[in-house]
Amino acid sequence: GGDRSKIKVYESLAVGATGFLGYGQLAAETVVVGLIADDEVVGEVTEGQTVEIVLRETPFYPEGGGQVGDAGEVSAPNGELTINDTQTVLPGLIVHFGEVTQGTVRLGETVSGYVHPVRREDTARNHTATHLVHAALRQVLGTHVRQAGSHVAPDRLRFDFTHPKAVEREEMELVQRLVNEKIRANARVESTEDDYTHAIERGALAFFGDKYEAKVRLVEI
Repeated sequence: GGDRSKIKVYESLAVGATGFLGYGQLAAETVVVGLIADDEVVGEVTEGQTVEIVLRETPFYPEGGGQVGDAGEVSAPNGELTINDTQTVLPGLIVHFGEVTQGTVRLGETVSGYVHPVRREDTARNHTATHLVHAALRQVLGTHVRQAGSHVAPDRLRFDFTHPKAVEREEMELVQRLVNEKIRANARVESTEDDYTHAIERGALAFFGDKYEAKVRLVEI
């Protein structure tokens, strides 16, 4: 159906994997390696068009792990794009969804990408909060609690988990108190790279059929 034909459009770009720079920076100079408008690969896009743009490398975080994709701007020599969403559409291929707000943007041009910092920071804080909620639930209800999905946006988070019965009001209040205590403590958040098996030995939690590479990004609070 439509999804299959869209995947063929992405495959026809033949640009390989997008380098992701977003853990270390929120802005980057890069190159336009793909443009899609009206489900067709094109060489240039102009003001008013809704487009999908592929960059050689990107600071924009693609939706994943329950976290919404980044938004921001892309500046070209003769045009500007507003980016509303970022998605991984094929393994390793990141696509930015947006609109040309002025001028023209062409394939092969060197451009600058800028992620909205407040949206990213608010989203990242809520992502950290899902892990605090998870830890508190395991402490209060028991270690049988497993994450079963989440939604992480700049303005809210939703955390899904398994438990054999409804959570009591007192238990929820205790979870809330534990999480708020940790937030007030303003603990350092450190991220490192590690081998998957070593990360598990260090106490990392891996759940619900997530696919992990041999090297994983380990976040410790």
